[in-house]
Amino acid sequence: MYAKTGQSAYAQVSLESQVAGATPHQLITLLMDGAISAMMRAKIYFESGNIAKRGEMISRAINIIDNGLRASLNHEVGGAVTEEMESLYEYVSRNLLLLNLQKQPEQLPHLIEIMTTLSTTWKEIEPTRKPGHYG
Repeated sequence: MYAKTGQSAYAQVSLESQVAGATPHQLITLLMDGAISAMMRAKIYFESGNIAKRGEMISRAINIIDNGLRASLNHEVGGAVTEEMESLYEYVSRNLLLLNLQKQPEQLPHLIEIMTTLSTTWKEIEPTRKPGHYG
């Protein structure tokens, strides 16, 4: 029991450290990675029949997408790109809810692929740091 608590505490401190030192771009990366991780775990729980954990992971992914990623969109600056991102996030979020309610995980790999593609693209456009600036 202690080992599990210790691991959880270490993971929490590690995450808090990452967030504290992150740029806005890196914060979005962390949110995307968190949503993808929750979706992948939901897929495992679908396969194993663990309904409670499946629901928890789907809810976590939806929360990250809606209250993290969608909420961070700047519609005043982003223009058409922001509108497209909004549509994609809404599509993924809505379909996560539907597949969980209907107990039909077939679309989950497709939704994971969408988020993974977005994440990969986001990481590729990360602004480079100025020479000599670390951290």
